[in-house]
Amino acid sequence: MKFEYAIIVKNKTRLEYLVERFNTKAQAKFYIERLGGNFEDYEVEHEIFYNSLVSLQIELSKLIKNKTVERAYLPSFIFSEKNLIVVIGQDGLVANTAKYSNNCPIIAVNPDKKRYDGVLLPFDTFDFIQGAESVIANQYNAKTVRFAEVKMNDGQRLLAFNDLFIGASSHVSARYKISYNNQIEEQSSSGLIVSTQAGSTGWLSSVFNMAYGITGLFEKELNLKRPKLEDTELLFAVREPFQSVRTQIGITIGIIKNQQNLIIESLMPTNGVIFSDGIETDFLKFNSGAIAAVGIAKETAKLVIK
Repeated sequence: MKFEYAIIVKNKTRLEYLVERFNTKAQAKFYIERLGGNFEDYEVEHEIFYNSLVSLQIELSKLIKNKTVERAYLPSFIFSEKNLIVVIGQDGLVANTAKYSNNCPIIAVNPDKKRYDGVLLPFDTFDFIQGAESVIANQYNAKTVRFAEVKMNDGQRLLAFNDLFIGASSHVSARYKISYNNQIEEQSSSGLIVSTQAGSTGWLSSVFNMAYGITGLFEKELNLKRPKLEDTELLFAVREPFQSVRTQIGITIGIIKNQQNLIIESLMPTNGVIFSDGIETDFLKFNSGAIAAVGIAKETAKLVIK
């Protein structure tokens, strides 16, 4: 495989978003400082990121032609099999990019190790070039990641690298009918989270944290075990299920394996949504009449590792 282009994927910094909102940097600074915030932190973060980006672009240009794409354009960007992808930013940007990567190898770079944990960012601006060289030589190591997918009864489809949220778009109870392991019940809850192996330490972990916190108030000793998912498994959890004359709480958590699907039927006339990886603006409507089948997708992503 001969790679012709490297595609660098980046996102705007917090400072850039502030300037977009307030038109100028001076106005953004006035707003933040008037409320007692530290505007210098935004400036430092912005400067470090762009120093890292420029360094990366210079080094990569010595090896292969490249161009830079903003995260906002990913849904309409078509990656070729002759592309290698270099993501520079936070972990979430890797998840967002992977869904559109068309199984191209992804080199994920942490631009600021003092600021970002970098669970999905094995490289930095000093050693990423070694990863790029190994990919071009087709002698690289990669971790294959499986996606969760939701298929709607109207033909629409959505992938998730980390997790899917199924529920209401506002802070009201979601109403739906759930089918799992030959059991069916009507539920009212704060929605469901369906997590992949990659996402199980993210949003889903907060559900366990809440459960253990509540249990810990009444139990002296807790066995804080969490299921370890295989890459061919998904874990779903129902948030704050409410029991009533009409709604039940028998299905609150479970593992989806192989060809198994979790079936959710919306009972919400309006404001029902399904979104993935925390991107609320990229969603499917999930209103009355909509039926979602959640399972493991056929697509995979390749994350280059050291």
